[in-house]
Amino acid sequence: MKITQRSPVAVIILTIVTFGIYGLYWIVSTKRELNGLGANIPTSWLLIIPIANLYYFYKYSEGFATYVKKDNNAILWFLLWLVIAPVAMIITQIELIKLATAGGTAVVQQATN
Repeated sequence: MKITQRSPVAVIILTIVTFGIYGLYWIVSTKRELNGLGANIPTSWLLIIPIANLYYFYKYSEGFATYVKKDNNAILWFLLWLVIAPVAMIITQIELIKLATAGGTAVVQQATN
C-alpha cells in the first residue's frame, strides 16, 4: 500500500468547506494506510456510533503512535484527537508525508508481502 501525500492545509480547508465530510473520508483513507503499515484499526463504521467512535480513535491513535510516529504515546495522541482534532489531523498528515518521503512506501510494501 502506498502512502498518499496530501497537503495538510488542503485537508483542513476541504474538511471545513464540506462540513466535515472530507474529514471522515480522510480518516478512512489514512486508516487504510495505517493498517497497511501493520496497525490493527477496526472498521470505520464505528465512527458513526457515539461511544464506539472513542474506541475507534483510540485504536487509530495507537496505530499512528506505533507505526508512524514510533513513540508509543497512544494516549497522548488520543487526547489530542479528543481536544483539538484539526491539529491532530495536520500532525498526522505531516508525519505520513515524512514517512512516505523517507522511503516509507518501501516499508509498506515489505509489510504487505
